[in-house]
Amino acid sequence: MKITWFGTASLLIDCEGSRVLIDPFLPLKGAENHPSLLDYRKEDSILITHGHIDHLGSIPKILEHSDATVYCSPVPAATLEKKKADSDQIVIIRPGDKLYFGQIRVSILPGKHIRFDSALVRHTLCSPRILQFFPNFLSLLFHNHTYAEGNETLVFLLEADKKKILVLGSLALHETADYPKHVDMLILPYQGASDLVTAALAVIARIEPKTVLLTHFDDAFPPISRQIDTRPLKKVLSEKYPNLSVIKPTAGKEITFS
Repeated sequence: MKITWFGTASLLIDCEGSRVLIDPFLPLKGAENHPSLLDYRKEDSILITHGHIDHLGSIPKILEHSDATVYCSPVPAATLEKKKADSDQIVIIRPGDKLYFGQIRVSILPGKHIRFDSALVRHTLCSPRILQFFPNFLSLLFHNHTYAEGNETLVFLLEADKKKILVLGSLALHETADYPKHVDMLILPYQGASDLVTAALAVIARIEPKTVLLTHFDDAFPPISRQIDTRPLKKVLSEKYPNLSVIKPTAGKEITFS
């Protein structure tokens, strides 16, 4: 199995030619990583964890140049229809559904979006980066209500090549959902809270994965996003879970997971 992280929460998972693209996003000006439309347009199957702009906002442009099918919950599906996306390219999915893409089986589980705490909001809004990236800031404000999450964040369990990968689009879990424990890999978005270590530990303690692959730690849509220092998390995890493997991927570089 091969995994490629393109930045933000954008992932491509490939199992012997069976491929699934998750949350593809074209970053804003000034972003840390720069995937292009060519990285996404050749894929046939796209999964969306939720409807925020950094997960859904590039889909209309991708669909203009692609025959891909997008699988998402009702709220992001409605957003795409408002953006004039072809309804024949959109399939609505819900928790409990199962999808099959060649050798990859996907189970749809309920998720939850992390809460943006007041300390993080104050830090972001008071940052001088607001002025530095003011056009981005205005655009993100304008699209904030257009790209709604609507309490419909999903979690994907991918099974292929005798491996189980649990993919999160946000750093939180639904309180009552029954998630599989001891999965081979947990895809963990690492952004969205002032105390990221505590938020990550809560998720990891509940799942107890064998491997954690970090995503969303990059500065993809400044000034709202920021580059996250992952060293404090790695230090705590090495002490608390010495047998846990933690991977911080490089954007665009394929990882072989065996």
